[in-house]
Amino acid sequence: MKSTVATVRKENRQLTKLKKLQSKGSSGKYFLVLIMLIAIVNILDEVTSNLTVTVQSSFVTEFFVNNPFMGKYYTYEDGLAFHSGIGVVTYVFGLFTPFYKALADKLGRKPLFVMSTLGMAVGLLVIHLSTSYIMFLAGFAIISFFMGHDIQIIYILEEAPDKHRAKIYSFLKSFGILGVILIPTLRDILMGDDATRWREIFLVPALLGFVAVGLVIVFAKDTKVFINERTEYLSRPLEQRQAEKALKKQQKQAQRNQAGVFNGVKYIFSNKDTKMLIISHIIFDSAMPAIALYFESSMHQAGMSTSAITKALFMVPVIYGSITFLSGFIADKLGRKVTVTAFSVTCVGGYALFVAGILLGWNPYLVGAFAGLYQGSYWIGRDYMNVMMTEKVPTDIRASVVGAEGLLVIIGLVVGYGSIILGITLMPIWWACLAISIPAVSIAAIMFALSVKETKGVNLDTIE
Repeated sequence: MKSTVATVRKENRQLTKLKKLQSKGSSGKYFLVLIMLIAIVNILDEVTSNLTVTVQSSFVTEFFVNNPFMGKYYTYEDGLAFHSGIGVVTYVFGLFTPFYKALADKLGRKPLFVMSTLGMAVGLLVIHLSTSYIMFLAGFAIISFFMGHDIQIIYILEEAPDKHRAKIYSFLKSFGILGVILIPTLRDILMGDDATRWREIFLVPALLGFVAVGLVIVFAKDTKVFINERTEYLSRPLEQRQAEKALKKQQKQAQRNQAGVFNGVKYIFSNKDTKMLIISHIIFDSAMPAIALYFESSMHQAGMSTSAITKALFMVPVIYGSITFLSGFIADKLGRKVTVTAFSVTCVGGYALFVAGILLGWNPYLVGAFAGLYQGSYWIGRDYMNVMMTEKVPTDIRASVVGAEGLLVIIGLVVGYGSIILGITLMPIWWACLAISIPAVSIAAIMFALSVKETKGVNLDTIE
């Protein structure tokens, strides 16, 4: 009885707050402020996602080659393989990510927006202050957990007009990617040709993260879709909702509409379209470690200097950001399927040209352009797979399905990590990455193109 009374009181407080927000509505001015907030957090997210990768050769050399770890010196390849293996362990935290994301269906989007931004800032600061590999690993685990939540994407998809959703999404995404220019800029200013100063470039984005947290707390509101749905839900008597919940447990279709990660998994596999999408996504994600994590080490091991690598890194966000911006127009005009399929093709071609460039000693800016092409193409394809899953499910289970999707694609990541760890101990890094990524991306793209239905122009409020 006491627990019921406490629940009613808690829900009444939330309902009062939601109705107050609902009565205020959203102005065009607020939407502009929200766009600016999301843009800032997107920059932080993209920088956080790429920062450790772009100094990979520096910290691997320091922690494993130049200094003993656990009483043993390593070759560069063995040290990198060891770090990659430990990196898999940090993805264990990813098992908790879907449950964390599912909270957004109950608590709202804003609390998780704040927590995820704060988590990235804290992780970056820990790495900046790290004095050992263990401390570095702690910071790495923190950012690995928080940088993959992309709560700001749910904000974009729920706040943007239906017919302009992809364009607004791609604009914000490309803006965040262009912000990655901050990384080579900091490398150029703080590192130069001294690879031992790699820690210094983590401080600026960490401070940016703390500022972003304050801005989100002060200016962001929950999305109107969540406010309307949650208000309608809480406006009904608790007894009625409990009775409905009991009835839904006995009905398969209704059960799929309950929030929660496991129901999200059931929803995905109960529908042929979402099932084929997730299978394609899992295969696509098995290429992620090879695609995303070793391009800096590949350049380093192929003989490029620290300053030459920095030059290449300037081009990565320029090309990546440009094609990401373009992808929004393609997605709204030609559809999400064309976008995923076409950029899978440019991903494969771009990677082949990148490897040719580092082996044949091409201009570092050209090498960086090809790196930006294949990485940008891969992430565009993956992002629009995520967008399509979001556009196929009802609002009341959307965050739960997104969380379930994140849980399921870990299967692909584990396979990808295992393959690349074995590969880099047997052959040069670039050949191992090429041998894993091209088949995975190609198979996933073909399966996706043949089996998944288009979602262009769908109204998120009317999905059942």
